[in-house]
Amino acid sequence: MSTIFLHNFATSPFGEKIRLILGLKSLQWKSVDAELVMPKPNLTALTGGYRKTPVMQIGSDIYCDSRLIADELEERYPDPTIYPGGSRGLCVALSEWSDRPLHISSSGLAIGVNKPDFPANLMADRKKFFEGFMDIENIEAEIPHLKSQLRAHAALIEEQLADGRRFWLGEEPSLADFHAYVEIWTARAFVPSATEILRGFHKIEEWENRVKQIGHGEMSFATVEEAHEAARVSTGLPGRGVEVDNFLGLSQGELVTLVPDDYGKEPVVGRLVTLSLREVAVERDDALVGTVTVHFPRIGYRIIVA
Repeated sequence: MSTIFLHNFATSPFGEKIRLILGLKSLQWKSVDAELVMPKPNLTALTGGYRKTPVMQIGSDIYCDSRLIADELEERYPDPTIYPGGSRGLCVALSEWSDRPLHISSSGLAIGVNKPDFPANLMADRKKFFEGFMDIENIEAEIPHLKSQLRAHAALIEEQLADGRRFWLGEEPSLADFHAYVEIWTARAFVPSATEILRGFHKIEEWENRVKQIGHGEMSFATVEEAHEAARVSTGLPGRGVEVDNFLGLSQGELVTLVPDDYGKEPVVGRLVTLSLREVAVERDDALVGTVTVHFPRIGYRIIVA
């Protein structure tokens, strides 16, 4: 099996989510440092413009969005599963909670309390990045609200664990655990008042320790040049075709533009090679890395004729 490259940075909750999946599955993988602010020429050479992290690369197949990355790892390496008891639908649906309101309360709070210490260029980048999703300009005023929201969200986690189960869905870890854990992990790491916010939630503390023990698998480091070379010398997986009843009137090979519907709305243009209920993928050519196939989840992305 080809090398797994994960373009990520250490403090990303979405990066941590994928690192935990790699740990649960005891996989070997290579970590590539991703750029923090735009422009991101090394990352966007692979993605065609998509700026979010993490991005997983296997040869010249580029997987964007932690939701699709999780699914792809599960398809390639099904044992042990991240969806015990046939829980994929539940876990994917739960991401709407973890990636939006929980993420805003945790990561928004981490930005708000540390904003005076962040470089100006980082804050300018994040203001544009989160436009329409999170108000970075006025986020300091939101700190009390975000604290109260984070505690309320954490109470849901505590309640889910109250019957003594080891993990969210029972005795086995699942993607549901990772969804919730990474936002608590972010608060613990970057919000000085996290202990106060989470006071009394003893089940959460025990559960955090169990999740942390899963680890990150067998990680080594790689340069972005190594990752680019791997893309250049590889041939991507064949497209899986375009579903006939896609409601968009799209055909295989058509030039389309893909845009996230939440934030970080940099467009990606390419030739449509896959459109299913699970994913949408486009093929594109880049002077630096050659021909690559860029994969996205179907849910959460607008597909527009270019």
